[in-house]
Amino acid sequence: MPTELPVRVVQDPSRRFTRLPGLHTAPPDVIVSFDVCAGDRIRARLYGPGVPALKGTEHKADLVARPGEVRAAAARLCAAWQELFVGHRPLGPDGMPDPDRPEYPYTRLVDLNEQPRPELDAILDELAFMGADLLFGVLLGGDGRRTELIRTYLTDALGEEGLRIRFDSDLFLPWPMLALPAAGGLGLFDRFLGHRHRIEQTGGSYPWPGDRPAAPAVPVVSLNRDEAIDRRGLTRAGEVAVALARGTKLVERTTRRELVEAFADRDLDDQLMYFWCHGDFQPVADQPPCLVVKLSDGMRIDAQLVRERRRGFGDHTPFQPFVLLNACHAGAPGGDGDHAHLGRALIEHGARGVLGPQIAMPQAFAAEYALAFVTRYLSGTETAGAIAHALARHFADAFRNPLGLAYALHCGMDARLERAPESP
Repeated sequence: MPTELPVRVVQDPSRRFTRLPGLHTAPPDVIVSFDVCAGDRIRARLYGPGVPALKGTEHKADLVARPGEVRAAAARLCAAWQELFVGHRPLGPDGMPDPDRPEYPYTRLVDLNEQPRPELDAILDELAFMGADLLFGVLLGGDGRRTELIRTYLTDALGEEGLRIRFDSDLFLPWPMLALPAAGGLGLFDRFLGHRHRIEQTGGSYPWPGDRPAAPAVPVVSLNRDEAIDRRGLTRAGEVAVALARGTKLVERTTRRELVEAFADRDLDDQLMYFWCHGDFQPVADQPPCLVVKLSDGMRIDAQLVRERRRGFGDHTPFQPFVLLNACHAGAPGGDGDHAHLGRALIEHGARGVLGPQIAMPQAFAAEYALAFVTRYLSGTETAGAIAHALARHFADAFRNPLGLAYALHCGMDARLERAPESP
């Protein structure tokens, strides 16, 4: 009679690609790629249901721009946001600081409705102009037929609102801070891509689409912080800590050693990792500068630390958090191809997405943004992409503050906090 033989699978050549990813994900409306090719060339590719199809395939063009030129323009744009907006210092008629206003109002205040509108509009107009020139003048400049088609179709798509756009690119640019040209009666904030659309940037690293650990009834959340930041309680950072602890299992880490021990644990299962600390790009020998963050002990934490501690675990760990890296420059790229970036290393080793600022973010705004984000994310009802887009619009529309546009989402557009269903 037939006998069922025992079977033991000793290899997995498909690496679980026979399993469907989560059904809550959906493809983006538009995917834009800028690939750095041999010969220092940039190849642009554009496709997705949000743009016209070209005989069933993608639009493609080799651009006249060079990677170094584009990266320099991107760095200049981030520096302009820092200098023209964050570092703006109102002066009186005598050329001295205006005694009737805070010395650096856009650093200290979140609500900018009481600040002189012509002054703020002039700054925003210049930043939007620079953002539009970076995208359409520097990156997509040129008069070749293929380039003109991509520029036209992308302009038409970006002119819509509420699309889900993925920049899957070797060039990491401050996409939400780029803008449409001044045309068609658009308001200042309406010109910025991060105000119009949900945006994520990918390229080289993607969250693993296979099996996910069962969602716990009580989410595991970590607060990784420098206790010296806002020790006097001048921002809403304390309220963020309270929000993180509400209905969760909260783990707090304040030293590099504690973080090393966490990353060395195969069973690390944080669902949300929140970093509240300083960040900066620092040189490493003759390599491009890499992002370094520091907790209370002031010791370096970088991408290599993550790789060293998690390299041997592979894909079979419960480490799949969403990471809010609320440290200066944490969402900005560093070096050619972004290989030394902390956010990229986290994604390579399991993180579902990383959100962080692309400039040195004022503490008052950073705490306000974090409180709004973690409160909504921990509810489990919204995705990270929806929240980031909603907050960019909220701070712009309600407070005339553009700093929500300076937060960049690396992967994670569909990341959502999952909880085990309650027992009946």
